[in-house]
Amino acid sequence: MRRASWLAGAVVLAFLAIFFGWPVASMLWRGISSDSGIDLTGYGEVLASARTWQLLANTVGLALAAALGAVVLGVPTASILYRRRVPGGALLRGLITVPFVLPTVVVGVAFRALLGSTGPLGWLGLDGTTFSVVLALVFFNVAVVARQVGSFWRGLDPRLAEAARTLGASPTRAFCTVTLPQLMPAIVASACLVLLFCSTAFGIVLTLGTPAPGTLETEIYTQTTVFLDLRTAAVLSTLQLLIVVATLVVSARLNRRTEARIKLRDNPELPLRRGDVPAAVVAAFTVFGLELLPLATLLIRSVRVDGAWSLHNYAALSSSGDGFSGGVTVVEALQHSLQAAVDATWISLLFGIPLALLLSRRVRGAAAAGQRVLDLAIMLPLGVSAVTLGFGYVVSLQAVAPQLAHSGTLVPLAQAVVALPLVVRSLVPAMRAIDPRLRDAAATLGATPWRILRTVDGPVLARALGIGAGFAFATSLGEFGATSFLASPERATLPILIARLLGRPGGDNYGMALAASVLLAVICGTMMLLSEYLRPRSARTTIGGAW
Repeated sequence: MRRASWLAGAVVLAFLAIFFGWPVASMLWRGISSDSGIDLTGYGEVLASARTWQLLANTVGLALAAALGAVVLGVPTASILYRRRVPGGALLRGLITVPFVLPTVVVGVAFRALLGSTGPLGWLGLDGTTFSVVLALVFFNVAVVARQVGSFWRGLDPRLAEAARTLGASPTRAFCTVTLPQLMPAIVASACLVLLFCSTAFGIVLTLGTPAPGTLETEIYTQTTVFLDLRTAAVLSTLQLLIVVATLVVSARLNRRTEARIKLRDNPELPLRRGDVPAAVVAAFTVFGLELLPLATLLIRSVRVDGAWSLHNYAALSSSGDGFSGGVTVVEALQHSLQAAVDATWISLLFGIPLALLLSRRVRGAAAAGQRVLDLAIMLPLGVSAVTLGFGYVVSLQAVAPQLAHSGTLVPLAQAVVALPLVVRSLVPAMRAIDPRLRDAAATLGATPWRILRTVDGPVLARALGIGAGFAFATSLGEFGATSFLASPERATLPILIARLLGRPGGDNYGMALAASVLLAVICGTMMLLSEYLRPRSARTTIGGAW
C-alpha cells in the first residue's frame, strides 16, 4: 500500500512537471537565453531599470494593504461566525466564501457598478483609484482570513482565557495576552496566503484600471502581448516567483505550527455576549457592506435599463454584442466555460485524491521531509502568475503540439493545474482528522490496506469530495489569466467574453457584461453553498478546513 501511495505521488508529480513545470520553465528560460546560449544581460538591464523597482514596490504595497485590510475585517468576522451562535450562521459562512471563488472579472465589474460615476457610491470618486483595487482585493480575500482563523479559533481551549478573567484580567487584556498569541500563527499564515494571491492578481487589477505604474502581473502581460518582449517578461516573472516562494515557505511553517495546536477540542458555538458587540458590528459590515453590497449592486444594475426595470440585458445574451456580428454569443461562451470547468474538475480530482491521501498520512524522518517539500510544491500553481502559465503553454505545449490548442484541450488542463492546490487543501484536513488508531485497529483485525482505505477513509473522503469539487469547478469556471492565452476565438469562455464586452462601446454591451457577470456569479455561488452544505464536520474544525 505504501508503495502504491508513493507511485501515485510520482504520477501526480509527472503531471505537474509536464503541465506546470515545463510551461513555466520555458517562459523563465527566455530570461536567461539568447541565440548564442546563456545570456544574463537581460537580468542586468531589467533590474537596473527604476521602473522595475517601482513595479515591485507597487505590487508588494497593494498586496500588503489588501492583506492588512483582510486581517482587520476577517479576524472579528471569524470570532462571530465561527464561535457564536448566530441566525443563519452556516449560510453567512457560505456567503463570505462566495467572493473568493468568483471570477476576477465579475469582481471587477461589480466594483465598477458600485463605484462608477453612475453607481450608488460614485459620489466618493473612488472609481479607477488604487483604493478601489485594494478594496476589491480585500473583498476577494477576506474569506481566507475568516475561515482559516475561525476554524482555528473554534478549536482553542477557552478555559485559558476564562482563567485569566477569573484572576482579574479585563476582556481586552485576556484577549491580548492569552487568545491573540495563540491565534497569531493562524493570522500570519492566512495573511501570507492573501499576500500570495494579491501579488499575482490580474483580472481585478486589469478590470478596475491598472494603478500607476502598474503591477508585476500587468507588466508581464503588457510585455508579452503588446511589446512581445519575452526576455523582460521572463525576468519579471522570476521576481514574482521569488515573492511567491518566500511567502509559501513562511505560510507552510506557520501552518505546521497551527496544525500542531489544532488538536485541542471541538467547542460548541455559544450565544452572543455583550462583549461581542464591536466584533459583531465589524462582521455585519464585512458580510453586508463589503461582500453583499457590490454583488447586490451588480444584480440591480443588470436589470435597470434607461432608468426602468427590464430584462433586456438578459434577453441580449443570445447575441455576441451590440454592433458586432459573428463570434460566440454569451450563451455559447457559457457552454464552453461549463464544459471546460467540468473537464478541469475531474482532472484535478483524479490527481488530487491520491495526492491528498499521500499528504494526509503521518510519517517521520526523510518521508516527512519529502512530504513537506511536496506540500510546498503543490501550492506553486496557485501563486505563479496566470499570465506566465498561460504564455508558457503557448511557447511549450502549444508549440510542440499545435493540434492540442485547436482541440481546446489545453484550457481544461491549465485550469486543472490552477485548481489542483485547492482540491488538495480541501481533502487533506478531512483525511487528517481521521483518528489513525481506527486504521491500526482495522489492520489488527485483519483488514487489508485497500479495505481500510475503502471502509475507514472512504466515507470521509466521499463527503470531502464535495468541497473539493466545488472549489475546482468554481475556480475553473472563472479562470481568466491563463485561459485568455489558450482559448481560441471560436471557443472563448464567458470570463473572456465579459472582458471583451467591457472593452466595447455602447450601453448595451456594458449591460450584457453585467447580466453575464450575474449569471456567472450565481453559478459559482450555488456551487460553493452546496459544497459548504456537504462539507464534513470533521473538516470544519481544522486549519486546512479554511479552504
